[in-house]
Amino acid sequence: METTQRSIAKAVSWRILATIITTAIALALTGKWEFAATIGLADTFTKFFIYFGHERLWNRINYGREQKQPEYII
Repeated sequence: METTQRSIAKAVSWRILATIITTAIALALTGKWEFAATIGLADTFTKFFIYFGHERLWNRINYGREQKQPEYII
């Protein structure tokens, strides 16, 4: 299971990258920097909390995890 701090770090790093992508797409479509930045920031704040909750929920699900084997068996 990951720590809360790791989940936060992952969410922040992903949101920085995603904000750049969203802002670039909005800028390409509208040609307006201020509008593109507004879209990018709104997207970031919304999806940051959704991603964090999603990540914490998946930490409670064992699907697809390998079980840790003991180092030795007696």
